[in-house]
Formats: sequence, structure tokens, C-alpha cells
Amino acid sequence: MKSNQRIASLDAPLILFTAIMIIGASYMALIYAPTERTMGLIQRIFYFHVAAAWLSFLAFFIVFVASLLFLLKKSRDWDQIAVSSAKIGVIFCTLVLITGPIWAKPIWGIWWTWDARLTSVFVLWLVYIAYLMLRGYIHDPMKRGSLSAIIGIIGFLDVPFIYISIRWWRTQHPQPVMIDGEKSGLAPEMLVALLVSVAAFTLLYFVMMRYAIRLERVQDDIHHIYQDIQNRDQ
Repeated sequence: MKSNQRIASLDAPLILFTAIMIIGASYMALIYAPTERTMGLIQRIFYFHVAAAWLSFLAFFIVFVASLLFLLKKSRDWDQIAVSSAKIGVIFCTLVLITGPIWAKPIWGIWWTWDARLTSVFVLWLVYIAYLMLRGYIHDPMKRGSLSAIIGIIGFLDVPFIYISIRWWRTQHPQPVMIDGEKSGLAPEMLVALLVSVAAFTLLYFVMMRYAIRLERVQDDIHHIYQDIQNRDQ
């Protein structure tokens, strides 16, 4: 009980710090960073688009690791972590798929093109949507955890493909800006704004995970209570 109270006592400061980071990231992206000369103001969506993409990849990586550990240890704790992270990953992958076309339309003249990078991100989104939908149709916790873990592991294999897609094929998607150093074309102020945005989104992920895991545990407890009541009635 004291341990739970100690953990809960961290919620308010953590949420406050996260809010400050997000406000700071918004300031850096919208005001501090210089306006890109070619694309203009629409380029500022880049700071949120890239941060959302990073967060979705991080979330799906956690799904991958937690799914492997669930298959090895058969512990419901790992399944709870995996599904919690999958839900957050889908939210931010959706944000990527929304902000991308908003950015693309004024620059490319089209909302969408089925090139390697965009298509592979869309496939990633579909896989984890299927992951979450599958869980709703399987009532046995261990069977549900095992099947969804397999999908979670297979789905993550698309992430490295997304990363290398713009290196292997010609694509309209911009080249990497953080890995290529001086070749990235980012002004120092832009890079700082991007890093702050990525840090803020990463912190937001861990805050969301804290609550998502708690919710999964409560749902599991309710499910067990419901099963006990049904067994007694029989």
C-alpha cells in the first residue's frame, strides 16, 4: 500500500513537468526555430511529425520486447505492458499519418503517395490496429496474450524497413535529419527545437504508459471478479 502511495505521489509532479516540456517544445517549434526558406511556415509541423513518429516506434519497440518476454515467462504483467504500449503507439502512428499529408499537400501538391516510406508506415498502423482488434475477440487471457504477442513481434519487423526504405528506394519523403549530421540541412536552432520536441513526447509516452498499465490491471481484476462470480453461480 505504501509503495502504491509513493508511486501515486509522483503523478502530479510528473504530469506538471511533462506539461511544461510540451509547452516548451511548442514554443521551440512555433517561435524559436527559424522559418524554413523553401517550405515556409508549414514546415513547423515537422517538429511534431517527427516526434510522433519517434514515439510510435518507441512504443512498438516496447510491444516487441514485452511480447517476447510474455512468450518466455507467460506473465500477464508483460502482456499488460505490451497492450498498453500498443494503444499509445497506434495513437501516435495515427498522428503521423494525419500530420504527414497536412505537411505534404502544400509541398508535394498531393495529400498522399504510395511510396515505400508512406506505405510501410500505413502497414505498420494496420498491423497494430489488427493487434488491438484481435484481443477483443479472444476471451482466454493466455491465448489472447500469446496470439497478440506473435502479431506484436512480427509487426515491429516493419520498423527497420521503414527506416531503410528511403535509402533503398527513391521516395518523395525527406531524407533523415538527425542521423546525417551536417548533411541534414537543419539549422542548429531547428535541431535543438526537434530534440526538445522528441524529449517532450518521450516523457509524455511514459506518463501515458503509467496510466495505461494501471487501467489494464484494473480491467484484468474486474474480469477475474466477473469470472469468479460466474463460477460460483454454476
